Amino acid sequence: MEQYSRKQMIVVGDKVLLVPDTEKERTEHGLYLPPTVKEKEKVQSGYIIKVGPGYPIPNPGYLDQESWSPTPKDPVKYIPLQAEEGDYAIFLRDQAIEIEYESKKYLIVAQSAILMLIRRNMMEGLEK
Repeated sequence: MEQYSRKQMIVVGDKVLLVPDTEKERTEHGLYLPPTVKEKEKVQSGYIIKVGPGYPIPNPGYLDQESWSPTPKDPVKYIPLQAEEGDYAIFLRDQAIEIEYESKKYLIVAQSAILMLIRRNMMEGLEK
């Protein structure tokens, strides 16, 4: 069992891994909303905890490389995603894939399904 404790989640491509925002499951007065009400919502939100490497593109330097080169270059480069870890994302609900990993619920969403990102300002805590 100890060998499984070193697991690491790796997100691939242009996908992001989110923790769904559970505060939206209640009304202003604290009542839980039934699943039928939540299903009618077209957008959902959550916090991004992992991002993929981005959009893969061919590496033009790979073809120019000499065959005897001791350190071969990677044949693929990535255009990084706009989303970052810690961002609050608002995304299209029907584009999300729900998974459960180690008894926790996560959502996997493509960058193209994200409508808006809310990022904390890095200067927020600094005072003049």
